[in-house]
This record gives sequence, structure tokens and C-alpha cells, in this order.
Amino acid sequence: MARFPLMLLLFLVGDLYFYQAVSTLSQDPMLHFGYWLLDILLIGAIISIIFVRRAGFTAERFIAVVIGAMMLIFIPKLFSSPVLLAEDIFRLFRGFPARNVYVSEVALALAGVIFITILFGLTKGKHFYKVRKETIYFPDLPAAFDGFTITQLSDIHSGSFSDAKGVQKGLDLVDAQQSDLLLFTGDLVNNMASEMDPWIGGFTKLKAPYGKFSVLGNHDYGDYIRWESKEAQAANLDRLKAVHGEMGFNLLLNEAVTINKQGQSISLIGVENWGKGGFHKYGDLKRATANVPDHSFKVLMSHDPSHWDEVTVDHHQHVHLTLAGHTHGMQFGIELFGFKWSPIKYVYKQWAGLYEQQGKYLYVNRGFGFLGLKGRIGMWPEIAVLTLKKGG
Repeated sequence: MARFPLMLLLFLVGDLYFYQAVSTLSQDPMLHFGYWLLDILLIGAIISIIFVRRAGFTAERFIAVVIGAMMLIFIPKLFSSPVLLAEDIFRLFRGFPARNVYVSEVALALAGVIFITILFGLTKGKHFYKVRKETIYFPDLPAAFDGFTITQLSDIHSGSFSDAKGVQKGLDLVDAQQSDLLLFTGDLVNNMASEMDPWIGGFTKLKAPYGKFSVLGNHDYGDYIRWESKEAQAANLDRLKAVHGEMGFNLLLNEAVTINKQGQSISLIGVENWGKGGFHKYGDLKRATANVPDHSFKVLMSHDPSHWDEVTVDHHQHVHLTLAGHTHGMQFGIELFGFKWSPIKYVYKQWAGLYEQQGKYLYVNRGFGFLGLKGRIGMWPEIAVLTLKKGG
């Protein structure tokens, strides 16, 4: 909400610029009236979301529709505005002649391409799964674990699912990786444990020879809806914990387990959700590592990547690899030819992919599911496969 005025200003600037291209190409008054009427209706819907949420209503479908409409209408205008801005710079030195029709056509064509891209993201992008692979080298990795593979899932958000075939497509990709270990780093549901009921069977079938382990994310605690009582919310969380077990996942709650292979071992640590700012800080790394030997090779599951930057890097024990999620890559961004950008980078320093600091690594998963925006645009749903290698 603090960023809402800035967002609204950007949208209005983009609107005004794009309108100049429209008015250059057409003088039809009905077209101009329709242009601004659509904007006014959408801005009104966006503002109404504030009051819907404050009133405590569960209006996720309405919010999702408004967000989708906002993406389709505003983003193409905003991203095509630089074409018109560049023209204005040249017009400034020429006494501001009339706009060039050709330039306006280019701006309109660019907006059309962006519109189609967003439309794909909203319709097909939610199940456009990408398997992302990283090989990470550690000098002190036990030799038995050289080449050990981990598949990481995060942010399933089952309450947003509606397409069983689409979800199964992702699960089939998970199984196809045949990794040694399967880890899930939180946000199984949006709010309620019952959201997972239709999907338990599919996730139960996932296999990994060295086990399946999980932690909780901020949405799993049911903090974002109103409950009839604190007891009801607590019962929901107990049910969610039981669901993890029904799916064959060992839920780690500020604790650690040992993964053994050929007489050697690594420590797998799982903390509850810990996030900077207004997020709850249930995670307790000190408690989770209390019985973990200092010399042990450590893999940590922690839902929110801010925990790594704020706590884990300076923890007295060396945590070799942390796996997180939470950001979703904002479900909107650009990843092309090594270039990576999303608005979420202005909120989280570590928001997608692999990071390193002081010889400690963090991998932030872009998420398997989706929330709010009923799709993904550029930041496709992810299945991460990490290979541990000795060396470096």
C-alpha cells in the first residue's frame, strides 16, 4: 500500500503517453471516450480492493481479476511509452512538430506484443513449468555426496489451483528428475489446510530415495483470513502439519535430521517461517542447529530469503546451502540471455536464483504455484534441481 501512489503515478504517466499515440492514429471521439472510461473503471476497481480487504471479505477471485486486468491494460502502455518519450526528445529540438504516425504505430505494435505476452502468462503461464539446474561446488562436501542431487519445490499455493492436468504436468516433471532428495520450502496453501485436500494424492506419489522433507511458509499459518476463534486457527495449522505427513513429507519445525550415505552424512535443517519487516519470526536457527555438529555439512530450508541475509550468513555455524522461496519472482519479470529483472528486486536483495556470500550459498526458488495474479508472466513456475559437487 505504501507504493500504491507511485504505482498509480506510473500508470497515469503511461496512460497519457500512450493516449498521444492513439490520438495520433485516430480522431474518433468514441474511441477516445472508451479509452478513458476503461481506465477510470479499472482505477476504481483497484481502489475498491483496499476497502474490500479492510472489511475482511474473502474476495480473492475479484482481486485476481482486477490484477489481471491491470496487467493487460496498463503494462503494455507503460512499457511502450519510452518509444514516445524518445520521439519527444527529438521533437524538443525541432520546435515540437506533430507526432510522427510511424512512431505511434511502432508504440502501438510494441504494446500489442506485450499484451499478447501477458495474455499468455495469464492463460498458460501458470503451468509453463521450467526445470532450472544449478551445480554448486563445496570444498568440504563429504565425498559420498559428490554428485548428490536435490529437487526443490516451493510455494505450491494449492488454494489457487483449478487445472488438475496442469498441476500433474508439473508433478510429472518433478518425478522425471529422479533426484536423491526432495525438499519443499513452504507455502503449501494460501490460507486453509482444506485447500490441499484435492491434491494430496498427486504429491504423495512423488518419490526420492533419501526422503522428502518440508518446512512451513508464511501463508501456512492462516494469518491472512479471519477465524471464528484462535482455537480454529490452531486446529487448521495442526491439520496442515498432518497433511505434510500424509503426503510423505517429514515436516521440520526448527529441527535437524541427518542424511546418511555410504558411512558419511550431511545435516538437513528446517526452520519455521522467519521474514523481515511485518512477517512473523517463528524460525529459530539457534534451536534448529543446537544438536548439529559444527563440522557437519549443512543444508537449511528456510522459506523467506531475508532470513539468510539477516540471520543465517552471520550464524555462528557455517550453513553451506540455504534453500528458500517466498518471492515468486513477483510472478512478473524478464529473464532473457542471462538478464534477470522483476519489480520484486526492489523489495528483496535475493529474489530468484543462486547467490553467494562468505562461501555460503542461497538458492531462491521462483515457486511452483501462484497467488494473487492468476498466472505468471516471464517468471515461470519452477522446479529446481541442485547438484552438490566436491571441489572449488
